[in-house]
Amino acid sequence: MKTVIVDSYALNPGDLSWEGFESIGDVQIFKSTSDEELIARCKDADAILTNKVPFTRKTMEQLPNLKYIGVTATGTNIIDVKAANEMGIIVTNVPEYSTDGVAESVFAFILGWSRNTFQHSQMVKDGGWQASQCFSAPRFPIMELKGKRIGIVGMGHIGAKTASIAEAFGMEVVYTSRSQKEEAEERGYKRITLKELLSTSDFITLHVPLSKETENMIGEKELRMMKKSSFLINTARGALIDEEALYNALKDGTISGAGLDVMREEPPKKPSPLFTLPQCVITPHIAWSAKETRQRLMNAALENLVSFMIGTPKNIVTQ
Repeated sequence: MKTVIVDSYALNPGDLSWEGFESIGDVQIFKSTSDEELIARCKDADAILTNKVPFTRKTMEQLPNLKYIGVTATGTNIIDVKAANEMGIIVTNVPEYSTDGVAESVFAFILGWSRNTFQHSQMVKDGGWQASQCFSAPRFPIMELKGKRIGIVGMGHIGAKTASIAEAFGMEVVYTSRSQKEEAEERGYKRITLKELLSTSDFITLHVPLSKETENMIGEKELRMMKKSSFLINTARGALIDEEALYNALKDGTISGAGLDVMREEPPKKPSPLFTLPQCVITPHIAWSAKETRQRLMNAALENLVSFMIGTPKNIVTQ
């Protein structure tokens, strides 16, 4: 069986070993693959692993041997899953691998915002502390997290982990989800409507997959529901937020700040207006990318592939 890994670099920029994959047969590994290269590289493949290279119905129809697509991520919006199912191609993903890393990144944004650590550090280096008449020289707002309300949009694995960290900080946790989560209710997390969550939360963090229903779920109307002091965090998918509306909301003070690890276009082809706003903190889609997280992802992706090869596929994604 021939396996092609079409975009290995995101998963393994060189600090992990491909030995496990190389031991199971004919495996070709490409750091990245352009649209023009995709068919030629995959034309004889029985199995394909992809992180962000999309597979449409038209693409899959040109790959006669293709029986398996392993997405080396949790989200599968890059795959036409309906078409794959109809063509008998098994699609798998890797759930839960990034739970800890992404939840920790949410709090990197929250703590960075609430304590202004880096701004104070720069102030010290610029001589501001030396010029102070007092031993303590706060120049930027600082707040405690205890008692603040965090609104979690989507109480899946990452949302639940984020909630547990928030609870440890003494924060009040509320959430909105398509269904009530028994474990969340047992822990005292209150399920409320999105409107109530937006209008009452100090911190709002998004943890839902990208779909037709969730695209631009945070737009001008939703941003105007939020408190002027609120801080919006997105470590899920960039297209959940209307970026033009967010820029306007930040610029005119509708909300206080935002922390984004994802954007609609990745990498951006040109600077976004959001780049000009100091109250918008942006990182380059790295919440999932700690070495430990990527090793866990690689192990799970290999396990998915081997399970398929022996006839017991797991983590199958359906329409």
